[in-house]
Amino acid sequence: MAHNKTKPASPAARGEPIRQRVIDAAEHLLRQDKADFSMRDLAAEAGVSFATPFNQFGSKAAIMQALSARRIDEMESRYLSIQPSGDACNRTLVAVDVAVEVMLEEAVVNRSVMGWLGTPVAVAGTLPRSMALWALALGEGDGLAADRRADALSRLPRQLAFTFRGVLSFWTAGELADEDLCADARGAAAALLGSFAEWRGR
Repeated sequence: MAHNKTKPASPAARGEPIRQRVIDAAEHLLRQDKADFSMRDLAAEAGVSFATPFNQFGSKAAIMQALSARRIDEMESRYLSIQPSGDACNRTLVAVDVAVEVMLEEAVVNRSVMGWLGTPVAVAGTLPRSMALWALALGEGDGLAADRRADALSRLPRQLAFTFRGVLSFWTAGELADEDLCADARGAAAALLGSFAEWRGR
């Protein structure tokens, strides 16, 4: 699946909403391999006062949460653009492929973002957004065992979110190579889905 990466406008561009400018600036610093940037560095990159990143987000960890949410939004957008066919299991595997594609496109940036996700923040995390992606792929659960479909649809989005994040944590730590990420993420999703559906050659 080939996609053109759209680079955001310069973080210091005037007229851009302040929160967006701060997030864009953080992303720009990560692209320059400056994962250890300070909030002062971030403010300078965004062209805002030193206090602005704190006022808008409260902490660097919260900014990384916002960057993670941006990735999930991109995954959902790409998934919707594909409009995959097949049953819930097939669509979920397509969602895995899309999610992995997004993470690998800017691996250095995304490893930095993932490395911050275990840090406690005062704001809500990305679990609800991640669950929404998997719920979208599952749809009405066509292809899942009829007697377990309701249970699957209530449980699988959360479990798929946990499982994908778990696979990503090993990738972030360097224990899982880029070229193995998709196969292992697919395998983990298949193991979950296998509890609710017949798996034959998927």
